[in-house]
Amino acid sequence: MRNVKPRLLFLSNLFPTAAEPYRGLDNATLLHALAEDFEIRVLSPRPVLPWARATFTPRPQDVPLSPHWVPSAYLPKIGSPVNHLLMAASLRNDLEAALHSFNPEVILTSWIYPDSLAALHLIHGRLPLVAIAQGSDVHHYLEIPSRRRAILRYLPHASAVVTRSGELSRLLANAGFPAEKLHAIYNGVDLDLFHPRDQAAARRELFLPEGVPVILFVGNFFKVKNPQNLILAMAELKTPDSLLVMAGGGPLEEPCRELAAKFNLENRVIFAGRKTPGEIAHLMNAADVLALPSQNEGVPNVILEAFASGLPIVASQVGGIPEVLNQDFLGGAVPTGDIGALAAALDRRLSSPRETARIRDHAGQFSWSAAAAKYRNLLLPA
Repeated sequence: MRNVKPRLLFLSNLFPTAAEPYRGLDNATLLHALAEDFEIRVLSPRPVLPWARATFTPRPQDVPLSPHWVPSAYLPKIGSPVNHLLMAASLRNDLEAALHSFNPEVILTSWIYPDSLAALHLIHGRLPLVAIAQGSDVHHYLEIPSRRRAILRYLPHASAVVTRSGELSRLLANAGFPAEKLHAIYNGVDLDLFHPRDQAAARRELFLPEGVPVILFVGNFFKVKNPQNLILAMAELKTPDSLLVMAGGGPLEEPCRELAAKFNLENRVIFAGRKTPGEIAHLMNAADVLALPSQNEGVPNVILEAFASGLPIVASQVGGIPEVLNQDFLGGAVPTGDIGALAAALDRRLSSPRETARIRDHAGQFSWSAAAAKYRNLLLPA
């Protein structure tokens, strides 16, 4: 007789499509890890302006999850008091249809405002709901009075709230959320894709010079990531002939190029553009250190990927980063915005012996199977 799996409905705007394969990729990866134990369906509300036309196509690997996208009304800038209610109104018919046709035993949501709040508004406690807080939906949204009020009104009705760092749990608890419902679970990392390889071979494949220190930045060129600070740190670096490879894109890319030119660093800063996960893995194999000078973070996936690759890290001492970057052999954390401290930490790391195998061993605790096991315990309590 076939074992019947419990049914899980996942609801979030953070879920990939063929056109946006990296949007909510961590959520999709988690669902695939949970699929061994659950029958899963996906309902993805996408905020769109009323006149917008949008079509969504799943990635081939996500077809078994039967994702269904729902255009959701929202008001930019002025909509904070009501956007969760607008999303609820947009979702009402599709969510009710999913509840009746799929009959889930539990709902998992991601992004607490407006997604989790909209779902909680609609289900009225009819079945358990576990919400995932990802980062900005806590440390930024709690500072917006209307969103803070909505979060503290609706979110306590969730069965549990997963935070992707202990720092996010602390912030929610300090805001008045019931601490007993908070559970910090880090994202996982693909230990098969990200692993140590021969550095010289990786550099030949990427046309990077051998024998030259290589610093790697991976991220969006947004203000919160502080990419310009890394170029300023390069100007102070004492390690000779070092290269900075910046993988990513965004509105600050051009200002970063201009800053590199200002300090005559055009030949030492390589703008590599956006890269696939496989390409990022190869860049990590070629690099000597990952630099992450962000002004705000949870526990970013790129740090776990660097660990899995055996790559040491120099990062800002913010958010959940010190929770995992917590031993000297892994790298070092510096005060955010301190250019001198960032440059000095990079110099120290580049001149220190690298413990690749030990860093890789540290990454073992962050596998997706380990993360999925913790989610299972919350979604199917004994």
